[in-house]
Amino acid sequence: MEENLVKTCLHDRHVKLGALMSPFGGFDMPIQYKDIPTEHNAVRNNVGVFDVSHMGEVRISGEDAYRYVQHIFVNSVEGAADGQIFYGMMCYDNGGTVDDLLVYKVNDKEYFLVINASNIDKDVKWIFDHAEGFNVNIENQSPYYGELAVQGPKAEETLMRILNLPLDEIAFYNFKTFHIDGEDVIISRTGYTGEDGFEVYGSHEFTIRLWDKLIADGVQPCGLGCRDTLRFEVGLPLYGDELSADISPIEASLSMFVKLDKDEFIGKEALALQKAEGVKRRIVGIELEGNAIPRHGYPVEVNGEVVGEITTGYRSISTGKSVAMAMINKPYDKLGTEVEVRIRKKTFPGRVVKKRFYEKNYKK
Repeated sequence: MEENLVKTCLHDRHVKLGALMSPFGGFDMPIQYKDIPTEHNAVRNNVGVFDVSHMGEVRISGEDAYRYVQHIFVNSVEGAADGQIFYGMMCYDNGGTVDDLLVYKVNDKEYFLVINASNIDKDVKWIFDHAEGFNVNIENQSPYYGELAVQGPKAEETLMRILNLPLDEIAFYNFKTFHIDGEDVIISRTGYTGEDGFEVYGSHEFTIRLWDKLIADGVQPCGLGCRDTLRFEVGLPLYGDELSADISPIEASLSMFVKLDKDEFIGKEALALQKAEGVKRRIVGIELEGNAIPRHGYPVEVNGEVVGEITTGYRSISTGKSVAMAMINKPYDKLGTEVEVRIRKKTFPGRVVKKRFYEKNYKK
């Protein structure tokens, strides 16, 4: 099992820094360097860098690129300016989620898709399988790209100083392609932490050089442990927890990313029905009294009856509260509903709250 794990281009750097390494999505990835709270707080208050080279990249180009992206993506890229980025999902016919992803619009005939590491093979096959009848060229560029996420309130000034580029001109959810050291490097104002920051896509060689410069500059290296605590606090979903083949974007409380007013797209009929009729369950936030920590898979109960289960739970580092996201049956999903979370043989009281436990700090 272990020997089949893929190593990112920065693997040797992580080992040298003494990172705790662990399998994630088929890759051997750093979970933490110092400890999760230190890395988490560096991103909330200063700046941190993540190796996210395990993410997948697919380029779609050709005459029908726009039409094809509209066909496989539940969000809409209609009327988008070049350089704009969209978050959304690819869905199965029944409304279940293939993956959540980012779509970068290069121009009307070229789009760059960023997909989840654990879903690369499945997603790429699905994208190829649904391209019949479209004049498009699909390239899986995942093996080429390394990717760094530089996140936190000091991300802009740090990265601008190191790269000497006008990154302050890039608006939130936009990107630019820069020619650096003889290659094209994509830099987007995006991230998965709820803080301002950038994601940088380049060759493995470029990624290693930039990582070394950031570490030499004193930027805190961050592992997947705090990537999860950061995204969770601001209510961002993780595929496999809050979204899956069995969980639609509507059930995940992400219907704002499903644009039913556009032409036919895969899953539209099922999602339209869910929106019209309502769903029987959905993802909500839960805040527990006291210090008990709710974990993935723990049952949520009302009067002894199981009405849902925890999808992600933590003692929030930024707020000090025990909070969770959970899939809850209706009508127990309403704000303020009192519930209990079963942790082994005991139950702990809590209530339904908004699933954003900490306010995002994106650059306006």
